[in-house]
Amino acid sequence: MEVLDFFSEIRIIDIIDVVLVAALMYYLYKLIKGTVAINIFVGIVIIYGIWRLTVLMDMLLLSRILGGFLGVGMVALVVVFQQEIRKFLLMVGSTNFSARKRVLQRFNLFSETETSTNVKGILAACTKMSKSNTGAIIVMKRNNNLEFVKNTGDPMNAEVNQPIIESIFYKNSPLHDGALIIEDNMITATRVILPVSNDKNIPQRFGLRHRAALGITEKSDAVCLVVSEENGQISYLKEGDFVLFENSEELQQLLEKDLSF
Repeated sequence: MEVLDFFSEIRIIDIIDVVLVAALMYYLYKLIKGTVAINIFVGIVIIYGIWRLTVLMDMLLLSRILGGFLGVGMVALVVVFQQEIRKFLLMVGSTNFSARKRVLQRFNLFSETETSTNVKGILAACTKMSKSNTGAIIVMKRNNNLEFVKNTGDPMNAEVNQPIIESIFYKNSPLHDGALIIEDNMITATRVILPVSNDKNIPQRFGLRHRAALGITEKSDAVCLVVSEENGQISYLKEGDFVLFENSEELQQLLEKDLSF
């Protein structure tokens, strides 16, 4: 009988509350998994648990010390988790919008759109460069403005196609050193200098190109393709992480999905 009374008192707003907390915890986990930040987060949770225990046991001195530490620590957390907070806001403000849009499309409340970017041409160029071990890094804009990195390179206004991408990253080309920026099927900048990721957990086999690709995907919602000069491997990066794929067909589907708005 008590169980029935308990469920009868549950309101719709309580269910929404639980769902939102679960979504928030999922985003936090996705944000800090595989990073040093997760150890800091666990440490904070442990200190908070000890503080609550000291309050319940009426240990005045220790509870005040820990309470004061946690109060001042909130300011320190903003500094320590600066990059993670930035990524979290980007995930909520940009990526989550795309997810909501796809949900609305299922109910025909949002007209489904296809990407205008020549994904096949980009992948064909990457595949050919991969066979010749030609290094390349291609950044594709989504929602966030990329002017803060475009200004570091040379402006260009050319439609995306396989030959021009290959010519830009040709080893003897003056434009090959740096990243290529693509916006709405237009190459808008070459020789772009990208911010390098400071993530300590990046495997040693990945060089500066991959670190730069991680850096731009950490600081924006752009997606990035990297062709390794060492082994010709093609990597796809999004939201500050590597995206796994089985073959070029699956990679094409991923790109078309992520670039569709």
